[in-house]
Amino acid sequence: MEFLYFPEDKSEYIPAFITLVIFMVAAIATMYLFYKKSKKEEKFFEEKYELNKHYIDKDQTPKNK
Repeated sequence: MEFLYFPEDKSEYIPAFITLVIFMVAAIATMYLFYKKSKKEEKFFEEKYELNKHYIDKDQTPKNK
């Protein structure tokens, strides 16, 4: 029953661990770049359509009682 292979010599796990670390670092770096790009696009969108100005003007209107 050789379905799962667990090596007797534990040094065979080292290349798999190194590969795992490389892919995890690459995944974290990719997510960071997506986050950074998203923030930049959000800022550009708000500047282009002046969304903040609209919300500020709406909040500062006098309330009639």
